[in-house]
This record gives sequence, C-alpha cells and structure tokens, in this order.
Amino acid sequence: MRDVVEAALKAAEVSFEEPRPGAFLVNLPGQHKLATMTWLIVSDQALHVEAFFCRRPDENHAEFYKWLLGRNGGMYGVHFAVDPVGDVYLVGRVPLAAVGDEEIDRLLGCVLTYADEWFDRALELGFASSIRREWEWRAKRGESLANLRAFARFADPDRSPS
Repeated sequence: MRDVVEAALKAAEVSFEEPRPGAFLVNLPGQHKLATMTWLIVSDQALHVEAFFCRRPDENHAEFYKWLLGRNGGMYGVHFAVDPVGDVYLVGRVPLAAVGDEEIDRLLGCVLTYADEWFDRALELGFASSIRREWEWRAKRGESLANLRAFARFADPDRSPS
C-alpha cells in the first residue's frame, strides 16, 4: 500500500516527504491558510489522514467549537477533532481497500478545501481580540497589514461598519 500512496502523491504533483516507511507528510499550499501539513499514514487496516487546522482558540470557545461541529456533518473523508489541549485537527481513516489515486486525490482536495476555506472564519471566531491587537500594533509601527486584510471588516478601527 505504501507504493500506492507514493505513486498517488507523485501523480498529484504535491510536495511530500516520507520520514518513516508508510508515513507521508504532504504540504498542501493554500490561499488563506498558507500551508496545511497533512499526514497520510498507512497501517495494517486503514490509511490515517491527519492535518493540523489551528491551535486552541483564545476566546469564544463555545461558539468556536459549535461552528466546527456544524461543519462535520457535511464533510467527506475527514472531520474536525480536538486534542487534549483543544488544538484542532482534520482527521480521518479510509479502509485500505478504498485507497487509490482518485481517493487520495479526493482526500487531499477535501483537506485543502476545508482548511483553506474555513480558516479565516475559525480565526475570526476564536482569535478576534488577538487579531485586533495585532492590527493596532502593526498599524502603529507602520508594519505590513497584508496578511490581516481578510479581517479588516472587524479589525480595522478606521473602517466604518457596513
């Protein structure tokens, strides 16, 4: 099965490494979340998929985790899960019999879509105060606000409410 996964990753033309046999670390570049590092690990029974999404939220915990749970019902191949400290991951298991080029491509596409398209909303829910402070600090120092522009509607004090 290791050869199947490796061939699928090469066919998908994604950047990856294999730190140990059957454990592939794939770099999925995105637009909102710049990179989603994703593990594909072959076991005796299944292919395990795991990608870090974001750390434990600073605030608004109930709404943050409620929003994540609301996403889980419509997801394919992976779902949101939290570790013991509250950090958020995308995780899934696929039976080895279902693993092939198309399924690996579909799984990686789902991980990238979920991580990239939902990242800004997750940060807004769980880290709004930190984003506002960062905006203010950068603005005062004349630092670039480029990677905070997605949050301008609530972080930029000069922006009028719409």
